[in-house]
Amino acid sequence: MPRVHCIFERKEILPYLMARGLLNQYKKAKQFLLHGNYLQIKFKERNPKGSGIWYFRINKQFRALGVFNENGHLIIFKIDNHQN
Repeated sequence: MPRVHCIFERKEILPYLMARGLLNQYKKAKQFLLHGNYLQIKFKERNPKGSGIWYFRINKQFRALGVFNENGHLIIFKIDNHQN
């Protein structure tokens, strides 16, 4: 499992989180990830393994999806409502 040192979001992510009242929960999950508490937020690689897409739990309903760039930074490109 890769170590996460830095997390960036695409420009549409923060407005999406704010519109749904998820910004504080996202920031808390992000801090868990940066401190290495992967089990707390269920940080895993999405199936199929080797796809390069990783996700972590924001709350019971929403997941943040991201990929690692060439510098090893996690880039969040989508917030997924996995209950739909």
